[in-house]
Amino acid sequence: MMAARSGQAIAARSALARGDIDATQRLAATLVSENPGDAEGHFLLGVAESSIGRVHAGIQHLGRAIELDPQGEYRAQLAKLFTLVRQDGDAAAVLHDAEQALPGDALSRDTMGCVYARLGDHPAALGHFSAAVRLKPGNRQFRYNQAVTLNFLGRTEEAEAALEALIALAPDDARAHHLLSSLRKQSAGHNHVERLAKVHSTTGDGRGRLLLGYALAKELEDLGRPEEALERLCAVNAEHRRTLRYEFARDAATFDAIEASWPSIAAAPVNDAPGDAPIFIIGMPRTGTTLVDRILSSHPDVESAGELQAMPLAVKKAAGTRTPTVMDPETIATAAASDMGAIGRDFLQRASHHRRAPGRRFIDKFPGNFHYAGFIARALPAASIVCLRRHPMDTVLSNFRNLFAVNSRYYDYSYDLLEIAAYYVRFDRLMALWREVLPGRVIELRYEDLVADQEGQSRRLLAHCGLEWADECLSFHTNDAPVSTPSAAQVRRPIYRDAVARWKRHEQVLEPVRRFFERSGISID
Repeated sequence: MMAARSGQAIAARSALARGDIDATQRLAATLVSENPGDAEGHFLLGVAESSIGRVHAGIQHLGRAIELDPQGEYRAQLAKLFTLVRQDGDAAAVLHDAEQALPGDALSRDTMGCVYARLGDHPAALGHFSAAVRLKPGNRQFRYNQAVTLNFLGRTEEAEAALEALIALAPDDARAHHLLSSLRKQSAGHNHVERLAKVHSTTGDGRGRLLLGYALAKELEDLGRPEEALERLCAVNAEHRRTLRYEFARDAATFDAIEASWPSIAAAPVNDAPGDAPIFIIGMPRTGTTLVDRILSSHPDVESAGELQAMPLAVKKAAGTRTPTVMDPETIATAAASDMGAIGRDFLQRASHHRRAPGRRFIDKFPGNFHYAGFIARALPAASIVCLRRHPMDTVLSNFRNLFAVNSRYYDYSYDLLEIAAYYVRFDRLMALWREVLPGRVIELRYEDLVADQEGQSRRLLAHCGLEWADECLSFHTNDAPVSTPSAAQVRRPIYRDAVARWKRHEQVLEPVRRFFERSGISID
């Protein structure tokens, strides 16, 4: 049973509750120095240390707190810290222990839900998010997390109700409005255009304006007003682009490094390469990668592990670079001479914490793995690699229309049509390299061909992956596995043609992109 808290511990808790990390740290450090066996002191000091970026120190203090008093709240926070340093296996183990003595406070239950979500176990996450909402119904973050997870699980009506409840509580919650707009295709009799326009016009917060602008553009498109939708999107993206310190040269340097490093990757040692055969789905975002993931994961011998960061992190670890980003020219160049077998084993270890059915082959559908196709081919000789291709103009438009992770610098290219086009040109050039140096390893599947001939292309896809035909792959839309990407609503419908040649509705706006592609040798015929 938890010991009664001292006055100093209560004061430290109060400081933490009001966000005064300096005071929390000072008071908790005093508790620990006066009594090294004070579990609460170690817990509070661990939270304070991690809050100012000293995550490993935080892990040490939280681990000590659990040794002294193995309560659920302490374990929930430790699991969270383990995910911050990408120790997903440790996070999963701590969660398992926390389940044996569940914490009674809403924050800890929400924290457990966030860790489960990070590990890709959305059914387990939902129970904790729902408990957090029950314990503290006025908390906006808890309600949002619950709604997101309901959406991932395909429980659309419940997600819609949860978001409307959140909006009733906080009418200006831009994230709630944005998610609500994405749950279904809106109709003339069921939409939120008027409400969205009103909230957008009164919101001064930059991120809020971005989210609301995307939501409004999406609903206008749903209602058959594509020109108005794109006009709105151009304005909101331009507004956000002005706040970014992005130059395409940064991405170009990474592409240069990957291309230059291939000879080293090809010559690198491969010791004890794993025989496992994961399936990688790669390509530019919003080109059909989620659709193919659903087709493949509908096969009885395959499961989807979602969009993993396991390969980028394995390459980063092999490089040992201390640069602030996971992918950068120095990391790529340094890792290129590493033992590829070790990279493959590290990848599989990291991926294992996101798998639910170890007896099946698994999919990693992180589209950005197209950067790492050379590493994948060498580190995992039995892996299958599937690259989605889509008409260049539709690829540019779809990237422009989709709001990716706003805080991720990886997607900074996506707010300007010509910058997306420049990115596509380098993607296309890199895929040409993989085609040349990895003959037969990468199947390039055109989204338009898949829409036109679902069965024929699905058979070609399964054959490339070494899978027997399964009729279930044609009814992928009945697959009830969670979907944690922006395509969640679309892939729960049978294949449709609405998105093919969408760019032709906006030829005038996209004319500069067409000219850029023409100068760059990219065919759009």
